[in-house]
Amino acid sequence: MLDVLIVGGGPVGLYLGCLLAARGMSFQVLERRSEPGAHSRAIGIHPPALEAFDRLNLSQPLLDAGVRMTSGIVRSQRALLGELSFRGTSSAFPFILSLPQQQTEQILEQRLRELAPGTLRRGTEWQTLRDEGSQISGVARAQGQTETLRARFLVGADGRRSVVRQLAGVAYPGGTYPDKYLMGDFPDTTAFRQAAVIYLAEGGVVESFPLPGGLRRWVVRTDALLTAAVAADLTALVRQRTGLHLPAQECHMLSAFGVRHHAARRMAKGRVLLIGDAAHEVSPIGGQGMNLGWLDADALAPLLHEATQGSLPVHHFQHYERARQRSARLATRQAELNMLFGRPGHGLARQAREQVLSGLLASPAQTVLARAFSMRWL
Repeated sequence: MLDVLIVGGGPVGLYLGCLLAARGMSFQVLERRSEPGAHSRAIGIHPPALEAFDRLNLSQPLLDAGVRMTSGIVRSQRALLGELSFRGTSSAFPFILSLPQQQTEQILEQRLRELAPGTLRRGTEWQTLRDEGSQISGVARAQGQTETLRARFLVGADGRRSVVRQLAGVAYPGGTYPDKYLMGDFPDTTAFRQAAVIYLAEGGVVESFPLPGGLRRWVVRTDALLTAAVAADLTALVRQRTGLHLPAQECHMLSAFGVRHHAARRMAKGRVLLIGDAAHEVSPIGGQGMNLGWLDADALAPLLHEATQGSLPVHHFQHYERARQRSARLATRQAELNMLFGRPGHGLARQAREQVLSGLLASPAQTVLARAFSMRWL
C-alpha cells in the first residue's frame, strides 16, 4: 500500500514526487514514455516556482542551466513603447528564468532520483481505476505485463489527455482559440541580450526570448496553422514585422501550434486528485501553464501528507480544488488578454492599443503588470 500514486512523469509529476519524497512519503511516479521528451514549447520558470524549488535545493541547478530574463521590451513596428522590469517581483529571484522544458525535466528527474531512487517508473501505463473508499486500486501495464497497484491517493499529472481524469469520469470542457503561431529557435544575432522582446506588429505579434547556448526563440502569430512551414517562412515573417534578419539555415527547432483552453469540473473527486494540464489547460502565450501545475503540486503536497497521517479528512481537498481553480481562471484570463493585444491591428485601433500600452508601461501600473506577468497573484 503506497501513500500516493502519481500518473504522469512530466515536469509537474516529477516535482510532486520530489515534494512527497522530502516528506518521507511512499509513492511511485508512473510515466508512459520510455524516454524523456526531446522537444519543448515551455521555457519560462517564474519567481513563485523558483521560490518553491528553492526549498528542495532545485533552484541553483536550474539557474546554472538557464538564462535570467530581467525585463520585457515592448515595441511597435515603428517605436519603443516601453519596458517591463521584473526586478521588483521577488527579492530572491527578480527575473523569469528561460530554460527549455526538456532540460528542466532532466534536473527534476535527477533530484527525484537523489531523494527517492527507483520511484520513477518509465514505460508504464495506468489502465483502470477503482475507488474502494479507503484506497484506490488499478492496473498498470509495463513491457507487456500487468500488475495491480494500490495507494491511499491517486494523482493525475498526465496532461490534457489525462487517462486518470477520464477514468474518474471528470468532464473537461473548453475550446479552441482562433489564434495560431509559428515558433522557432535560432542563434541570437540581436543586441537584446537577456531581455524578452514583444513586437506588436500590424500583421500580428512577434515574441522573442533568450535561450541557453546563445540561442533565441521567436514566436509569430499567423493567420492559419502553418504545419508545412519551413524555417525561411518564419524568418520572412520576422523580417517583415520587425526588420530583423534571422539565419534560416541555422534553425534548431520549428513548430506550428494552435491554442486551447480547458478546465476540469473537479480537481478533487474522492481520493483522485488532478494537477497541471490534467486539471486545466491555458494558452501558452504568457508561459503560465507549466508554472501553474507546479503551484498546484506545491499546494497539494502538504495536504496529501496530512491526509495520509490521518489529520486531514478527504473532503477537505475541496478547499484545494476551489483555490487552484480560481488561480487557473486568473491565468486563463491573463493569457486571453495577452493574445488580444497580440492580434493584428490597423489604423485607429492599432494606435489606441499602442497608446494604452505605452501609458501603462510609463505609469506606476508597470509594477502591477510586472507582478501579473511573473505570476505573483497565482
